[in-house]
Amino acid sequence: MVNYSHNALDATFSALADPTRRAILARLAARERTVSELAEPFRVSLPAVLKHLRVLERAGLLAQKKEGRVRRCRLEGRPLEQAEQWIDRYRCLWENRYRRLDSLLEEMKKAEKKSRRKRGGTHR
Repeated sequence: MVNYSHNALDATFSALADPTRRAILARLAARERTVSELAEPFRVSLPAVLKHLRVLERAGLLAQKKEGRVRRCRLEGRPLEQAEQWIDRYRCLWENRYRRLDSLLEEMKKAEKKSRRKRGGTHR
């Protein structure tokens, strides 16, 4: 079983809860970008974008490096992989439950058809 740091998962999901931060990550998925490039499409101030970047960096979703006066950002995938593993655990649980429910419903349909045949009724 995979061990998850609740603090790390909390930070990841908290960072992902904001649409601006998700959009920033989507832009970084394509390639490394400067802070200015990341800020460009948003109708918020540069300080607001910097706050978003700090949240993403604290969550481990983003890494920054300074090259002279330019800060470059890149996506860090590990926290997303951990979140995906956590979600998959529950996806498997629910998919198994749905398969069992489907089997039960199929058995019930078959039993109902048998019961109708025994009674001699074939119409609904």
